[in-house]
Amino acid sequence: MLTIRSITRQDPLYAQECDLRERVLLREVGLDMSSFKVLFPDAEEKFEHFVAVFDHPSGPRVVGCALLLPNYPVPGRGKLMQMAVDPQRQGEGIGRRLVVAVERRAFGELGLGEIFCHARDVAYGFYERLGWDFDSEVFLEADAPHRRMTIRNPEAVTA
Repeated sequence: MLTIRSITRQDPLYAQECDLRERVLLREVGLDMSSFKVLFPDAEEKFEHFVAVFDHPSGPRVVGCALLLPNYPVPGRGKLMQMAVDPQRQGEGIGRRLVVAVERRAFGELGLGEIFCHARDVAYGFYERLGWDFDSEVFLEADAPHRRMTIRNPEAVTA
């Protein structure tokens, strides 16, 4: 069984989340968790951490993660960051479930008006299928093509 959970840095699953982020995202651009924390000081404490957890017979396994940075860069907005799914589990809908959990928290519980992310070129279609819109031209980030993508709180849309 797979569940999506919100965790803190004190949760025993946090180490697995960090390992997944390092394996899937950071090493590809020459970073590890230590260098990520240097580049983004104090961010780890501000993130809301979401993990996809598989109930494995040997214990729970983190197979996906996403971070929400609420009220960034200004109050009422948030940034989705560091979303990763274990390569062996991609294509199972885990990423979609993580994004839905982040949106539910951001829009339903925190009342944010908008969430944005810097999507890599390989993820544009994924976010588009979830209702996210392009909000920039292509730019390089970590030596890879990205575009800013956004989704607005449907409850905050005015006519």
